[in-house]
Amino acid sequence: MKLDSSISAVVTGGASGLGKATVTALRALGAKVAIFDLNRENGERVAKELGALYCEVNVMDEASVDAGFAKARAENGQERCLVNCAGGGRGGKTIARDKKTGEIVPFKIADFEYVLGLNTVGTFRCIVKSAAGMATLDPLEGGERGAIVNTGSVAAEDGQIGQVAYSAAKAAIKGMTLTIARDLSREGIRINTILPGIMATPPMLGVKDRAPQIFDNLAASVPFPPRLGDPSEYADLALTMLRNGYFNGETVRLDGAIRMPPR
Repeated sequence: MKLDSSISAVVTGGASGLGKATVTALRALGAKVAIFDLNRENGERVAKELGALYCEVNVMDEASVDAGFAKARAENGQERCLVNCAGGGRGGKTIARDKKTGEIVPFKIADFEYVLGLNTVGTFRCIVKSAAGMATLDPLEGGERGAIVNTGSVAAEDGQIGQVAYSAAKAAIKGMTLTIARDLSREGIRINTILPGIMATPPMLGVKDRAPQIFDNLAASVPFPPRLGDPSEYADLALTMLRNGYFNGETVRLDGAIRMPPR
């Protein structure tokens, strides 16, 4: 797919980090972009800065997602590209022990459901809504109607202690990618997933400010290059997945060859 001013795209979580980098890259090519994000202040600022459209969207709420797509399509037309970057986690072991009393503390099921709802269900919700719209479009050259990129995590394969909910949520995104690619194949819609490693997103840059030694140790743990990934490198891979018409049903690690240890 050629990415230019004829293409409309939606990027969830597009107001910061990996999402903002992707919006920046798409806008540099002239694509019309709608930013789906809950943070109105950031979203409006980034949209103005990059010449994009901001839609206040909570991916965990179906009515909010529907309203976001309606606004984006009214302004930019039916999207041919969707990049899902919205997500997050809540840490904790499956069971832990209170350090003072030794009491067993189970992981809260509500937190587990929240993390899966935000990452897995939120991603799938946007896929379903977007694919349904893409299917109404006339095919481009080669029969393609649209392309989707999801954001997983290396935690899907190397989940560390205390990442049970996040690992499960991201593993589910990885696991559904090929199935969705097969489901959408007759409609000419492709889908792929990126599994980022340790990226220099705002939360990680916050670690650098609060605990520079921990940040430096994280960077040094990456085999090569020994640093955190830049969000622009994520965006570059996302654009490759959108452009390349034979890239379909894949999950790709973007991690400098790191394999996360248990801790």
